[in-house]
Amino acid sequence: MKDVAVIMGSISDLKTMQASIDVLEELGVSHSVNVISAHRMPEEMINFGKTASDNGYKVIIAGAGGAAHLPGMIAATTILPVIGVPVDSHALKGMDSLLSIVQMPGGVPVATMAIGKAGATNAALLATKICALNEPSYQESLIKYTESMRNKSIESGKQLG
Repeated sequence: MKDVAVIMGSISDLKTMQASIDVLEELGVSHSVNVISAHRMPEEMINFGKTASDNGYKVIIAGAGGAAHLPGMIAATTILPVIGVPVDSHALKGMDSLLSIVQMPGGVPVATMAIGKAGATNAALLATKICALNEPSYQESLIKYTESMRNKSIESGKQLG
């Protein structure tokens, strides 16, 4: 069983969502990756959301661009926490995606990240922190990750002279 599901509306979203996958792999978090289109695969999407908890998932990261219905629709079908990642779109630079994901009605929460790769990175970190509540190895991975970021910042500061 996998702890985190990374889903996206289209394979074209992988350019952004790869950042989530990379962080989850770096942290050693068990995960799966699937394309599940809210518009082209509504039955599969609903089934995925309804069965996600029974399938062992603890968190779902959903990336979507344009109308970006996937995170909200998944949130409407599952009891699990859903983290939405707005994918940068050509027409409106991801603002359409961001607004679509962040404007969920009361009662259907979606934790919404920043547009693009930074958001995808943070989605993976947040998912790991949620899973780490009950998984000590994830806590250790997060501590190491944070220490690595700190060390990189210290080293970059040394370049200032």
